[in-house]
Amino acid sequence: MSFTWTEQRVLVTGGTGFFGSFVVDELRRRGAAVLAPSHADYDLVDRAACKRVLADTRPSIVFHLAAKVGGIGANRDNPGGMLFDNAMMGLQLLEECRLAAIAKVVIAGTICAYPKFAPIPFREDDLWNGYPEETNAPYGIAKKLLLVQSQAYRQQYGMNSVVLFPVNMYGPRDNFDLRTSHVIPAMIRKCLAARDANAAEVTLWGDGSPTREFLYVEDAAEAMVLAAERYDDSEPVNIGSGNEISIRELADLIAKATGFTGRFVWDTSQPNGQPRRRLDVSRAKDRFGFVAKTSFADGLAKTVAWYLEHR
Repeated sequence: MSFTWTEQRVLVTGGTGFFGSFVVDELRRRGAAVLAPSHADYDLVDRAACKRVLADTRPSIVFHLAAKVGGIGANRDNPGGMLFDNAMMGLQLLEECRLAAIAKVVIAGTICAYPKFAPIPFREDDLWNGYPEETNAPYGIAKKLLLVQSQAYRQQYGMNSVVLFPVNMYGPRDNFDLRTSHVIPAMIRKCLAARDANAAEVTLWGDGSPTREFLYVEDAAEAMVLAAERYDDSEPVNIGSGNEISIRELADLIAKATGFTGRFVWDTSQPNGQPRRRLDVSRAKDRFGFVAKTSFADGLAKTVAWYLEHR
């Protein structure tokens, strides 16, 4: 698909959320006319809302980023909702995009779709070689279902949709609510609260041994836009930095970034989640030229600074 952004009307579902807001920023920077209605305007779990949002916005391109998300605790406590809401949003929206003859759809998957014990680094060809980590499995499977739909629709209808699998994202505007947040914003909030209260310790989940890969949200937004510009295939593509860090190491870095000088207590009664996560990111570079730019130290500093300003 060859196009100029200034000629496009782009619908971004989830465009008022953390990740989506940065995709909206990147698209507008490139000159696109961007429409980013909120969940209150269109609840995409409702099929009629999926049809209505396309009729109201008349986009040429759709980015489907809307999702029901959360950390390990939120996934563990709400597996049915994670599966149903994410599956229904994606299945119905993509079908309505087909019926409306949308020129291109760009879909965000999740690293949670990978098997629990996938070989390191995770390669796209390993997506189906096992069951996901149990606490994230309903969410991961719902997202992986959209990959099957994308491929089936391309085969049967010639529909142009692409599915990207981003790693754990972080950055300004993240969700810092401890009930639903992911690991980096949760640690930042806990460490700053402890620092301000002169507390001697902070309790963290698990034993600190799992590893994770993180991607700064502005880099992730650039990857989505580059894929829309340059990639026209339903083969899945990993989006990440290619760098791995243990949760214990992460805690130490966040302590330094926030000025927390106490100790960490590891609550091993709580789950660790997937043992390791690191992506093979070569396909994104080869297919549409994406390479992450932001160092983890810089990204972390920007995230802490944003939270201090906005908390």
